[in-house]
This record gives sequence, C-alpha cells and structure tokens, in this order.
Amino acid sequence: MKLNPILMLILASAFLAACASAPKQQAAPPATQASSTPAAPANDFPTLTRVEYVLSCMQEKGGRNYDNLYHCVCAVDKIAAKISHEEFMQAQTFETNKNLAGERGGVFRDPPQSKVLRDKLKAVNDEAVAACFPNGGKVSSPKTK
Repeated sequence: MKLNPILMLILASAFLAACASAPKQQAAPPATQASSTPAAPANDFPTLTRVEYVLSCMQEKGGRNYDNLYHCVCAVDKIAAKISHEEFMQAQTFETNKNLAGERGGVFRDPPQSKVLRDKLKAVNDEAVAACFPNGGKVSSPKTK
C-alpha cells in the first residue's frame, strides 16, 4: 500500500500537532537546579530531523508505504538513542559533502573528526537498520511472473 503525498502531510501535521500540544514540564526551583546536574535527554532529536530521516529512509528502502514508515521510525529511534543530535548533524554534513570536488570537498573530507563521525554514524545506522528491518534492510526487487 503506497501513501500519497497528501496523506503523508496529514500524518506529519498530526504528529507535529501532538508534539506541540504535549504538556510542558515545569522547571525545578532554582535551588534544586543548582544542586543536581540534569541528564541529557534520550532521543533528543528534533521532530524536523526525525521526519527528514524517515522520509529519506523510506525513499531509500523502496518508497512511501506503511512497512517502510514503521521500520524507518524504528531506525531513527535507535539512532537517536546511540548518538547525540549534534554529532548526527555533523556526521551527516560531513557525509553529504565529502564528495564535493577540490578544496570545497576537502573541508568536509580532511578533518580528523570527519572520518570519526562518519564512521560512527555508519556503525549506528547499520546497527539500527539490522535491528529494525527484516533481511537487514536489503531492498528486494519485486517478483515478476
């Protein structure tokens, strides 16, 4: 079953509306805040990053359908649990721009943290795909008669 673009927009709008209407936590009194160190929240990826990942993942895995939606949402949750949003965005930037020609690409290819972050993102992504997709995320071609 393929999802049409309008249905995707409706689903995304409903998701965003649910996030916006979620109750906000009240801040602790100043004395309490100073004495405790807040832990970094798990799954701290913004909604936009999650939606962009899911749409890209669905396209990569064969199109917009409920199976891919489910598996790609699972994958982004696994990724968000293992890597910070800042590292994810930096790694994606390095990965996306590493093939630019000449010096422009070198800025994204050459720094030591580029390879470290790209390798970390690949490992986390591979682990998420293996855990969330049947057949390890391999796209199978449609069977013909």
